[in-house]
Order: sequence, then C-alpha cells, then structure tokens
Amino acid sequence: MQNLQNISVQIESINTYFSDYANRQVNYAYTLRNWLIGMYLFEYEQKGQDRAEYGDNLYRNIANNLKEKKVKGMSLMMLHSFKNFFLTYPSIIQTLTEQLKLEKNNDYKIIQSMIGKFNLDENEIIQSLIGNFKADKKVKSIAVENPSLFVGKVSFTHILEFIKIDDSTQRSFYEIQTIKNNWTVRQLQREISAMLYERIGLSSNKELMFDKLKNDTLSNFSEIVKSPYILEFLNIPEQSQFSENDLEQSIINHLQNFLVELGRGFCFEARQKRISFNNKHYRIDLVFYHRILKCHILIDLKIGDFDHSDAGQMNVYLNYFKENEMVENDNPPIGIILCSQKDNALVHYALGGLSQEIFVSKYKLQLPTEQELKNIIEIDVKSFEKRD
Repeated sequence: MQNLQNISVQIESINTYFSDYANRQVNYAYTLRNWLIGMYLFEYEQKGQDRAEYGDNLYRNIANNLKEKKVKGMSLMMLHSFKNFFLTYPSIIQTLTEQLKLEKNNDYKIIQSMIGKFNLDENEIIQSLIGNFKADKKVKSIAVENPSLFVGKVSFTHILEFIKIDDSTQRSFYEIQTIKNNWTVRQLQREISAMLYERIGLSSNKELMFDKLKNDTLSNFSEIVKSPYILEFLNIPEQSQFSENDLEQSIINHLQNFLVELGRGFCFEARQKRISFNNKHYRIDLVFYHRILKCHILIDLKIGDFDHSDAGQMNVYLNYFKENEMVENDNPPIGIILCSQKDNALVHYALGGLSQEIFVSKYKLQLPTEQELKNIIEIDVKSFEKRD
C-alpha cells in the first residue's frame, strides 16, 4: 500500500512539472511575439513610407484591419502596450534572436526581413537600444542582465504592470521582487498600490521588510494559461459563465432566452463579454445587437441594490462600445442595468447620451418594458426562495 502511495505521489509530481513547463512555454512564446510586434510597430511608425498618411490613426487602422482578419487580442490599447513593451525592454531582442536560431526554421526570416525593410542591421539595433540601459550602472535590471531569465520567469501580464512604472530603478525593484518571491499578478498589483518600494526606502529596518515578503504568495504557472491574453493567443474560447451565484446564472439564462424569443429584433452576440482596460478585465453579462434599432444593447445584472457605481460602470461599457464596436450607420449603444434585492427589482435604462427624439421613441417601442424585465427577476428570485 505504501509503494502504491509513493508511485501516486511521483506521478503527480511528474504531471505537475510538465504541466507547468508547458504553460511556461506558452507564456514564453506569447511574450516574445508581443515584443516582436512592438518592435515592428515602432520601426514602422518611425520609418514606414506611408505612416504620415494615417498620422494619429495609424494604430487604430491597424487594430481595425486585424479585427476584420479575425486576429484576436490586437486592440488599440494592446498595440500601444506592445510598442511600450519593446521600448521599455529592448534587450529582449537577444532572447528573441537566440530562440529563432535554435528553432532552425524559417521563423528567423521574420526578424531578418523586418530589419531589412527598414535598412537596419541587427547588431546596430541591439547596440543602439541597449547601450543606454547598460550605461547606467546604478540600475541593474534583470531584463538587461539576463533577458532569457526575465522572459521565462514572469508572464506578459506582469510585464503590463512593469511598463506602467516610469522610474527605471523602481521598475527594476518590482521585477526582482516578483521573480524572487514568485508573486502572482494580483500580488504585484497590491504591492505597487501599497507603495512597497517607497515604504522600504523610508524604513529603518529594510531587512525585516524584505523577510516579510518571502513565501507570501506563490505563483502557479497553471494559472497563466487561464489568462484572457493567453486564451486569445491560443485561439481558445473563453468560458462564458464566470459567476458562481446560481441565482445570477438562472436570471441571465432566463433573460437571454426571453429576449431572443421576444421577436423584436434582438440578435444574441455575446455572454460575459470581456473588455480590458490597462490590464484590468470587466465582463458584460449579455450583449445583443438589435437589427431594427441598429445598435448594441448591453445588459448587466447586479444581485443586490442599485448603486451609483453600477451606472458609472455601465457608462464605461457604453463609451467602450461607441469607440471600439460601432460601425458606420450604427446608433449609439443602449445599456440596461438589472438589479435584484429579494423580491424587489429595479430596471435602469442608460441611453448613452442619445439625443434623437425619433430614435428614443422607436427604442421605447422595440425594447421590452421595465415591468417585463422586472417580472423575469422576480420569478427567478421566488423560485430560489422556495428552494431555501
């Protein structure tokens, strides 16, 4: 029996090791890809022959073009993040070129053709970009001293937090602490928000503060593959249900079916639609496109009382859709917030700043009434109360 237990433990250890190894490899490839895209964008922005034709809309046009080609994870904000990644960590070119050479395939021609297009020499790029970093002996960045270790030990989601830090010494501090203490992204965000760098600088007992950081939160590489960015990279669909609240899922299911069957032009588009801002993710419960109103309708469900922050969050969603999802001849999106507190329900419509009276009248005819939506919530709430 003891031998059987030992074998099970060994097999579990082997499985964990290679599972983490596979996830590290995915993250490694994703990080290098993003750096290379950032390099290409920067070089094109500086030397592209037709860049002046697009001006400030260059990145927006690229993002729209990639969206049409069904390339995921290439929003306007992410493209800018890729470029900033390249500018913040130019030394990663060493890791990238070494990796492509090791592969011994045609992938290395990607970087060669890109460099050739801009009439640049690879060594010239390395020297010009990295020289300034190594000249500053006061700042010892892991990314400069050992770029392969840096890319292998942190996820790109960590890197998105690093590139927000302007001060190179401060950024290097968080790089070192993240790797040394195996911080998750959430732990890194907490420490930056808590001004750990500044507090240690002011502390009279720095060693004691560093000791407290050890073994705080261990990073698990199996979590990396669940990152929305990695899922996009691997072209794996995200899970459509994130809430653990059975009541919330029941209401959303009921609502989704009701609106589709209503026959008033609702076309289901997405459930738990993710939108990201500066490495923070939000999810809209239901997204429809209304073929008669020619606009998106966003529905967000809140279990509990309505709060002013709910309206503020919906306003963010509406502004995002106006800027990123609306196409020519679309009307501005409409937001609906559904709130439930026991048997009370509040339905709040957010018009998104609509000013056309004709459209507003039409919108009132096409959307379900507040009472209809309120009834859906009350039916589900009462059914759950009976279970209890």
